[in-house]
Amino acid sequence: MKLLFSEQNSDYEHYQFPYAIWAVPEDGEAPSDIFNAGFLPSSRYLDRFYLCRQIRVNLAKFKPSSENRRILRKGAGIGVKLVPRDQYHYTPEHRQFFKTYADIKFGKDVMTFERLDALFGSPIISHLLVFTDTKTGNEIGAATLYLEGKALAFYYYAFYDLNYYARNLGMFMMTSAVALFAERGMKHLYLGTCYSQTALYKTQFAGAEFFNGFRWSDDLDELKFIIKRDRKELTQHLLETDEYRGKFYDSDLDKISGASAFRIKIK
Repeated sequence: MKLLFSEQNSDYEHYQFPYAIWAVPEDGEAPSDIFNAGFLPSSRYLDRFYLCRQIRVNLAKFKPSSENRRILRKGAGIGVKLVPRDQYHYTPEHRQFFKTYADIKFGKDVMTFERLDALFGSPIISHLLVFTDTKTGNEIGAATLYLEGKALAFYYYAFYDLNYYARNLGMFMMTSAVALFAERGMKHLYLGTCYSQTALYKTQFAGAEFFNGFRWSDDLDELKFIIKRDRKELTQHLLETDEYRGKFYDSDLDKISGASAFRIKIK
């Protein structure tokens, strides 16, 4: 992959010169290679990715906890079916359902009809996980997915009937996805970014790990440390911070650099 570094706001007083890091796939590279390096798609055509703090579940390590089982029990009477995108009927009723949910959750017209239509017609959605109330037969939720063989599942947008909020439908959908893909022998399920306390619900699965900028870490105390640190006024980059290096990497820069998957050879 090719890496592009795009400048963000600088803080010259504290020698902080941030860059947003993009990855552009090269011939012969699959999206799973880019995901595995810590990037998520920034284009629905899977031709540009961005490096970020994200969560994935190593599904070989997943075993449902008591909390996971409680969530699944609350979804009793809800059917789950994996449907290829080209077999899903994207009807005007579905379109309006998704738009209504998006307006409530994201803000009015953050997700426009045009954006929604483009999303459902793009390669980033290969399948949908469809949820149905078995009593009424009504579709009550759908999670959009990108699947690549046994290598990965990317849990992208989820839309659901907010009347089922009391039954924790949103969490039921994500937990069902983890359980389903673990059962099917998928390697990783990617759940998106984690930059706040409110996003820590994505880590409630055995096998959860996060990308910290140079490696995948399963130390959730490390993740919580970084999130807590984010709320402060910062004058140093993370790796410049003695407390972080000492607490999680024995103050050993070689240990940090040795864990990094990134290598650049100067030609």
